[in-house]
Amino acid sequence: MAATRTQVYLTEEQRQKIDRVARARGVTMAEVIRAALDEYLAEEADPSAVLAATFGADRDVCVPSRDEWDRG
Repeated sequence: MAATRTQVYLTEEQRQKIDRVARARGVTMAEVIRAALDEYLAEEADPSAVLAATFGADRDVCVPSRDEWDRG
């Protein structure tokens, strides 16, 4: 895999969390970050995944029955 060196500034909290994940998985910090980016970018490329993640987000929504639809 060809890679490009990239510098990123993380908050102390982000760095600590990444370090914990890396230790738990037995991988490097860079591997954790690359995996997270791959997952994020895969979701961004597929709008249906983003829409699916929001399904049912509004618990108070009132959906009319199909009988009430205006078939105009």
